[in-house]
Amino acid sequence: MRERMPGLLVAASAALIAWLVHLALPFVPLLTAAVVLGILVAQVPAVRPALLGVLAPGLEVASRHLLRLGIVLLGLKLSLVDIAALGWVSILTTIAVVVLTFVGTIGLGRALGLSGHQPVLVASGFSICGASAIGAMAAALRARDEEQAVPVALVTLCGTLAIAVLPALWHPLGLSQTGFGHWVGAGVHDVGQVVATAQVAGTTALAVAVVVKLTRVLMLAPLVAITVAIERRRPTDATAVRTALVPLFVAGFLAAVLLNTFVPLPDWLLTGADWAQTALLSMALFALGASIRFAELARTGWRALVVGLTSWALVAGLAYGAVLLG
Repeated sequence: MRERMPGLLVAASAALIAWLVHLALPFVPLLTAAVVLGILVAQVPAVRPALLGVLAPGLEVASRHLLRLGIVLLGLKLSLVDIAALGWVSILTTIAVVVLTFVGTIGLGRALGLSGHQPVLVASGFSICGASAIGAMAAALRARDEEQAVPVALVTLCGTLAIAVLPALWHPLGLSQTGFGHWVGAGVHDVGQVVATAQVAGTTALAVAVVVKLTRVLMLAPLVAITVAIERRRPTDATAVRTALVPLFVAGFLAAVLLNTFVPLPDWLLTGADWAQTALLSMALFALGASIRFAELARTGWRALVVGLTSWALVAGLAYGAVLLG
């Protein structure tokens, strides 16, 4: 445990700094600030020996175990009652946006030659819930840390751009507050980025955006399970460890959703869980960001960038179509 403390303390300090940045600049989502801070730190040559040495064990715990705990607690934000209130048309179109973006991004990523699990990880981030979904899918598939670097960088870049781009398109597209909220909830990646984008249009847009977004988050569990089931059918080394069909943290996420739906939980418990979830994910996403090296990303070439930008356009376009159908 002692060897993990330096990295965990640095991750906790970074989460605190990200929170202060969010307080000073409310339009910057806290989790986005945490990822960006990690990316920036990773580019400083003098810091890299520590990141790869004394800090590595703690950062690995943060990016893996704390991420999984944060995702479990994320389930307490979800209520099936709130999702049902959207109506069947909105629910089905939201699910369709997620599935079509997920499948389309995987297909494009493989067609352009992205390596390993990268197509699935990019698809998870853009279709479900940003860097958190990338970490969850990577954990379920036992993907290597370096496979997460490009997807996390891409989803952070595009999600940050969405905060500026989507509000500028609100009036030109002729959307109402409710329609804009639906579009943002169905088309922006991270929950914090959704809040930062939708609040521009007022409380009605924000409320709709959050519920639609959390409906997308609920798709994390079935898509992880289906992806793992497909991966298990591929021929592998007989000595390789097979991943569980439903990873324990995904089962915990679903249990938290059901608990929040059917059990009247006190406000203090939900508030505390929300704080804990935010802190854990902030530490985890800083650690993920700290594994990104721009020099290595540059060697990936134009393919990953094309996949990310196309996936961003795809989810935004499909989400707009869903709003028109609703």
